Amino acid sequence: MPLQPILASLRHHKLTATLLTLQVAITLAIVCNVVYMIASRVERISVSTGLAEDELSTVPSRNIDKVGNPDAQLAVDLAALRAIPGVRAAVAVSYSMPLNRNEWSQGICPDKQALDRAIQRNSLEGSGCVEPSVYDGTLGLIDTWGLDLVEGRDFTPDDYPAHGKPVVAIITRALAQRLYPGQRALGQSMYDGDRFIRVVGIVKRLVRPDLRADGSNDESMLLPQPPDSGGALYVLRSAPQDRQRVLAQASAALMRVNPQRLIKPERLRTYSEIRASYFQRDTTMIGLLIASALGLLFVTALGIAGLANFWVQQRTRTIGIRRAIGATRADIRCYFQAENFLIVSAGVLLGVLLAVGLNLLLMSRYELPRLPLWYLPVGALALWALGQLSVLAPALRASRVPPVVATRSV
Repeated sequence: MPLQPILASLRHHKLTATLLTLQVAITLAIVCNVVYMIASRVERISVSTGLAEDELSTVPSRNIDKVGNPDAQLAVDLAALRAIPGVRAAVAVSYSMPLNRNEWSQGICPDKQALDRAIQRNSLEGSGCVEPSVYDGTLGLIDTWGLDLVEGRDFTPDDYPAHGKPVVAIITRALAQRLYPGQRALGQSMYDGDRFIRVVGIVKRLVRPDLRADGSNDESMLLPQPPDSGGALYVLRSAPQDRQRVLAQASAALMRVNPQRLIKPERLRTYSEIRASYFQRDTTMIGLLIASALGLLFVTALGIAGLANFWVQQRTRTIGIRRAIGATRADIRCYFQAENFLIVSAGVLLGVLLAVGLNLLLMSRYELPRLPLWYLPVGALALWALGQLSVLAPALRASRVPPVVATRSV
């Protein structure tokens, strides 16, 4: 297809061609960044917690009066919960679970020298020390949560101290690699400032209660320590289809054991509900971003199709003359498609620059990561395809203009 006639025609329609070029450029810039934001959000909400998520239910319980023997109360509560039909395992924790925002973290160093470095620098950064999230609970935490123990052993009753703080821990693989790079973490003794804590087990994955942007979301540790007398979060494991029934029966069983407690019905939740609540803003934002991207693409497609229809109507006489002197239907169709390809290509070139500039602006204001370069050619291909699909109907209508009708309009 010769370019000279197309360029000559576009020179006679500078304003409309320029406006369409700008529309394509703005669409490419916005859509590339929006798609990247959607991908980032999808990656965030797809994070694996390490738990048997679809099998867990949670019952928070707070004691109204003082409990004389909290350990005995926990034992009675757990026995009642485990007696519920369908409950495979039950455990009591201190309200912290992955993605429930009840964060408890503490500084941990691989040795005493690392702690000295952290004190000298007044910062954990560069000292070798880290700040993992800490989970604790009664015996059976690994089995109830469904964690994947890849090295070492689970806690035993002897690991739970009668007095004082625990001196053993189970840590995640990510925390082990951070504390002891290139070494075997199992059997090492971590230091928290006043005691050494021996690593007796390593789990594959366990994310924080509240996700961070520093890449440390998988740095967590478990301590053999029951909740205090103020109350506990009871976690029950059952078949997915039994969770709602188990929640109702668990609440009733706990109230029978000790009516002097507070259990709010609205706080009885499956873990799937906890996860959905944590990512609610992200899923809402994904929906809004998808709607805005599709809306922008739709408006751009309408603009391309509308302009092509206008030009077909305006050039009916010219099309008829070309058909009369031997142009085929395919020639006419290809002309409009080539013309659209040139306009969209100019918009794509300008849009690439705008996309990079917009991404730099988002990086500075909203801490969005740098846009991967491969998004630009993919976006360009999408705009080219959109342009060709949008111009196809007007081009086919132009190719069906019969020469005799066109010449009668002279």
